[in-house]
Amino acid sequence: MIKNIKFIIIILFGLFLFLVFLKGLDKPNSYSPNSILNQIETKLTARTLYKNKEISLGELIDKNNFSLINVWASWCLPCRNEHSYLINLQKINNINIIGINYKDKEINAKKFLKDLGNPYSEILIDPDGTISIELGAYGVPETYLVNRKTNEVIKKFIGPLDDLKFKEIVKIVNNEKI
Repeated sequence: MIKNIKFIIIILFGLFLFLVFLKGLDKPNSYSPNSILNQIETKLTARTLYKNKEISLGELIDKNNFSLINVWASWCLPCRNEHSYLINLQKINNINIIGINYKDKEINAKKFLKDLGNPYSEILIDPDGTISIELGAYGVPETYLVNRKTNEVIKKFIGPLDDLKFKEIVKIVNNEKI
């Protein structure tokens, strides 16, 4: 009799687990921020990599007509691959490139920039990833093209910059009226 009760309890528990997992299949399991931000939160502040002072994102965006915010890390191989595009974008007069160093060691970030060149007008440190998450980043590298006057994200580039993305950025910066 006790064996029958144990068997029934095990069957009921198994049935319960099956129903819980079956119900879980109805819910999406992919992470996606509620919406891609249309406007950058300018009040976000972080410490800078080289000057070691707190600065707001709004102060950095106000420098040029367009700002390119690039989320990167020294340990990220695609970030290394896209770096030459950022160096070339630095040569455009009315664009300001802001780096957000994502979950990285400062010494590694400085070595990365010393070896490959520094395209950034300023680099914010994001040691725990919260700033990047607040921007709506999925990972690294990600790049946001921002209009200075409205702080609106004109275009978000997920993944490393390539020839096509580079040309698109140059076209937007050179042709768009503010």
